Amino acid sequence: MFSSRITTCTARIAVLAMVSLGGVSAFAAGKAAWMKMNPPNSPPALTSIAMTYDPVSKKVVSFGGWDGTSYNNDTWLFDGTTWRLALTPVAPPVRAAAAITYDQPSGKLILFGGFDGTGYLGDTWLWDGATETWSQATPTHVPTAVTLPMMFMDPVNGRAEMFGGFDGNFYQDITWQWTGSDWLQLNPSVFPYARGAAIVANDFAHNTVVVFGGLSDLNPINTWTWDGTNWTLENPRTQPPWTYYSSAAFVPGMNAVIVFGGSFTATTTWSWNGSNWVTVPTAYAPRARWSLGMAYDTDSNQLLIFGGQNSVYLNDTYRLVKR
Repeated sequence: MFSSRITTCTARIAVLAMVSLGGVSAFAAGKAAWMKMNPPNSPPALTSIAMTYDPVSKKVVSFGGWDGTSYNNDTWLFDGTTWRLALTPVAPPVRAAAAITYDQPSGKLILFGGFDGTGYLGDTWLWDGATETWSQATPTHVPTAVTLPMMFMDPVNGRAEMFGGFDGNFYQDITWQWTGSDWLQLNPSVFPYARGAAIVANDFAHNTVVVFGGLSDLNPINTWTWDGTNWTLENPRTQPPWTYYSSAAFVPGMNAVIVFGGSFTATTTWSWNGSNWVTVPTAYAPRARWSLGMAYDTDSNQLLIFGGQNSVYLNDTYRLVKR
C-alpha cells in the first residue's frame, strides 16, 4: 500500500490582500466544523494526490494519485461547487506523491517528482490555468528524483520552492527554487534535518513557510520556518503528535496555517499561529485519514480537503465552516 502527504499552497497576492482587509472569509473567532459537500461530480477515490489552488483559473487543481490498484494522471478542477475532469491534450505521466505549488512570477503551477510504481521521478511540469494545459519544462539543473517532497512559495519573491523528499535510499535536505526556466539550488546557512512527507504551508500572516514532522532518518518531531533566506528551528510550547502524510494550508480568516489528517489517524484539527501549535475546536470532523489533498480556495473563501485513505480509499470533499 502506497501513500504520502501532499502539500498545498494558496495564491500569495490574493491571500495577502485578504489578510490586509482583516481576513474576510467564512471564518471568525470560535468553533468551526468540517462540513461534507455533495458535488455533482467527483474524482474517483484517490490517495497521494497533488492539490493546490490556481489563482489564474480561480480553481483548485488536483493531479494524479493512487487508487489502490493503479497510478493516475488525471487533472481535476474544483470551482467551489463541483469537480470537473480537465481533458488536457498532454499530461504528466502517472504518479502519486508528487508536489505542486503556484509560481507567482510566471503565473503557472509547478509539479515535481513523485512515484509511478517502478521508480522515483525528477521531471518538472507546468500547468497553465488560462488554457488548462500541461507542458514539460526542460531545466538545465534538475533536483534529485524524489517522492514526498515539500513545495511552497518563497515568502519574498513568490517563486515556487521545494525542500526534501526521498530518493529511494536517502532523505534530502536541499532547498531548491524555480527560476521560471531552471532549478536553482539555494544554500541557506541553516536548514532542517533531511525529511519527506512533512507538513508544509506558507504562513502568509508572518511571511514565512512552516514545516513540521515528516519521515526522516533523524528526529523529525520539530518545527522549522523559512523566511526566504534561512531556515529557523522554532521552539513552540506545544506541537502536534509526530505525523507524516498530513496536509496543510493557510486560512486568511483564521490568520493561521490549518492542518488535518496524517499518519496518527486522528481527527484533530491543528493550527500554527506563527509561534505555537494549537488545536482548533471543531464540532464535527471527517473520518481520520492520511495522504489527503488540501487547499484554500481563495475565490470561494473556503478551506477544502479531498480524498486520502484509511481502511479504504476516499473520494469525499469537505470544507471547514464557521459554527
